[in-house]
Amino acid sequence: MNTTVKAYFDAFNRGDVAAMLACLSDDVAHYVNEGKVRPGKDMFRDFCEHMNRCYREELTDMVIFDAEGGTRAAAEYIVNGVYLETDEGLPEAKGQIYRLPAGSFFTLRDGLITRVVTYYNLADWTAQVS
Repeated sequence: MNTTVKAYFDAFNRGDVAAMLACLSDDVAHYVNEGKVRPGKDMFRDFCEHMNRCYREELTDMVIFDAEGGTRAAAEYIVNGVYLETDEGLPEAKGQIYRLPAGSFFTLRDGLITRVVTYYNLADWTAQVS
């Protein structure tokens, strides 16, 4: 199992943005679901702060896959969440609970994550919180 990716997800589940950032290269490219690529740690930090304001999430049933000698990894998991604050362009938040399968893909260099891609079914999430 890729220890950097595991540390990244452990930090996510603790809500520890600084520890997540420590797993990333300075030039990280963050490919968000239904959004534009966010380059660099500053944009990643801003994204995490926004997410933590609008959602409380814990990832469970985590399976991490390694490939290509530690330079690529993927993970499959379940997002268990609470919708805390209305996110722009999405349904109104009223503390709705959701459970959603998701996955992430990673590229690594020198033990740091240089690319994060996250996928989930937005229509499924929308149906659960509407």
